Amino acid sequence: MIELKTIRHNSPEYLVAIALRDAILRRPLGLSFSAEQLQAEFDSHHLGCYVDGQLVACLLLKPINASRVQMRQVAVVGESQGQGLGRRLVAYSEEVARQHGFREMWLHARESAVPFYERLGYRKVGERFIEVTIPHWEMIKAL
Repeated sequence: MIELKTIRHNSPEYLVAIALRDAILRRPLGLSFSAEQLQAEFDSHHLGCYVDGQLVACLLLKPINASRVQMRQVAVVGESQGQGLGRRLVAYSEEVARQHGFREMWLHARESAVPFYERLGYRKVGERFIEVTIPHWEMIKAL
């Protein structure tokens, strides 16, 4: 069974999501989260995709202003990639964003993820840049 849901900041589920994000997005780059970085997520919407009760994908939505929200820290467990779970989680995040009144989704996509986001209707803006030591593109989508 697949379940998409909100994860409360600093809850036990949040700690599991932090561990997933750390394993997939941070540790491979030699990075880790600081306490300040995690505390700064208090106002974000944390979303997770669960399969049979296990977290397999997560992301967070950080409000930028009343109409714009940033999708950040999208992580999908390796063996769950290619099954449409990331696509479902992004679609769910767009629905959550619209429910909160946001009209534009913005993100920094790792260069390797750009085709995934383009298939979901996001478009590149500007030039390629380096963030956390790897190439990224700014991408946006009207909601």
